[in-house]
Amino acid sequence: MCGPLHPTAAFEPPLNVPPPPAAPARLADLLPGFIAATSFATSNVLSKIVLNAGADVLTLSLFRGLVGIVLLSAWLKVGTPPVPHTPRARWISLGLGVIFAGVVFGLFASIALVSVPIAILSYFVYPLITGFLGVLFGIERISWRGALAALAAFCGLALMIRANPQDIALAGVAFAFGSAICRTAILLITRATLQDADPQITTWYTIGGSTVLFGLVALATWNWQGPHTTAGWTALMGVSVGTTIGILALFISIKHIGPFRTALVMFLEPLLSTIISAPMLGEVITPIQALGGAVMLAALVSFQLRR
Repeated sequence: MCGPLHPTAAFEPPLNVPPPPAAPARLADLLPGFIAATSFATSNVLSKIVLNAGADVLTLSLFRGLVGIVLLSAWLKVGTPPVPHTPRARWISLGLGVIFAGVVFGLFASIALVSVPIAILSYFVYPLITGFLGVLFGIERISWRGALAALAAFCGLALMIRANPQDIALAGVAFAFGSAICRTAILLITRATLQDADPQITTWYTIGGSTVLFGLVALATWNWQGPHTTAGWTALMGVSVGTTIGILALFISIKHIGPFRTALVMFLEPLLSTIISAPMLGEVITPIQALGGAVMLAALVSFQLRR
């Protein structure tokens, strides 16, 4: 999906912002976050359908980016006029687009090789990586409770991956980890250099930069492998529109309940991806893998609250 960006999705709230001293959010205020998590989860599953229909990762990434740019541009024109970036912020945002291309490509490549639940849960280690690198670079501190929660999350992930290793392509998990590392870089760079920049414009430049990069690679390799079926093209459009809806819903959610609470709501994404992939793809994880995933998600939420 960075300082605000998500690969399956293009945007995410910063996961290292302390909770503001505000009253508990009402259910209506949480609704945009639920819509965002559902949109991203559905897009994750649809991307698998696109890839199963014969499309390659590069074409999926490029098409999704092109549609996202068009829809985001329309949103920026009809909504409240955003604050323009300074030249420095603009170049940093475009540079983040190169890293964001790694997020998108890595996540789609992971989904192509392993089941959607395994890919998304493996990718969701990025809050832990972000937290620990934040400590390493002196950006934030982690309490001992946060460290224990992180350890529990890694144990849950290890249980999930190792529960049935003969059926898991480790290359797929490696792509998800690589995507998570790119996401971490985006979060830390954004926090260090773009704290005062309008996140909508940052997201637009970042998506634009990544899409241009995908376009140049596609032209250089002349590799265009779209879906071979009508269902695949329908799913491809669904991925592109769904992720954009998720982005816009996240903007609204952050406005209503703040980035911290929005980040917690977004932990529904891997859970919903698992639930939706069962009827649509027939991808059912084993009970042990489900236990590992549950431990990981619970520990990640605790990590966000305790660090």
